Amino acid sequence: MAGFYDSADAAVAGITDGSTILVGGFGSAGQPVELIDALRRLGARDLTVVSNNAGNGDFGLAALLTAGQVRKMVCSFPRQSDSWVFDELYRAGKIELEVVPQGNLAERMRAAGAGIGAFFGPTGVGTPLAEGKEQRTIDGRQYVLEYPIRGDIALIKAHRSDRMGNLVYRKTARNFGPVMATAATTTVVQVGEIVPTGDLDPEAVVTPGIFVDRVVEIR
Repeated sequence: MAGFYDSADAAVAGITDGSTILVGGFGSAGQPVELIDALRRLGARDLTVVSNNAGNGDFGLAALLTAGQVRKMVCSFPRQSDSWVFDELYRAGKIELEVVPQGNLAERMRAAGAGIGAFFGPTGVGTPLAEGKEQRTIDGRQYVLEYPIRGDIALIKAHRSDRMGNLVYRKTARNFGPVMATAATTTVVQVGEIVPTGDLDPEAVVTPGIFVDRVVEIR
């Protein structure tokens, strides 16, 4: 059952060096900035971060990169107009990068949550992303074997939680939150509001509380 915390710092306490952290967000939409800032203050280092992007501007994930706490980024879009922090670190050889196509990124985390050992997908066939991976022809089409991405910790953002940890999201801020919640050993969520159990429409719940371990309200 989910535990409820009074601060972001308390919610991320215990995250250790060398952890794999799944970080929600599509750019800044749905990025759990306050949880990331708390992780930065905690000081855990040598982290592998899995996220769609490699940080925006100088805040949130970019600030964690600036602090030198991330050893490796696993993401779909490491470079964009405001990703100068990652760009400088990568060019200087101070951070590792694994590029994963966006659909594969989501599906590899979904596979982890669903208990799927591996899957064949067509994305990346004929490109450097397929080098060294098992390939197979199925019904006349070439596929590449992909393995699940599991996290020690997921840091995600939702719109509301009830007292059971059931989550609803707000529009596109939902993005990778649901699959990350299933793919991590411990899921930490910042929400805009905590409501009594029963206030959320069960049909609107996207992430059931069984996948949620820690919740903090950030207004």
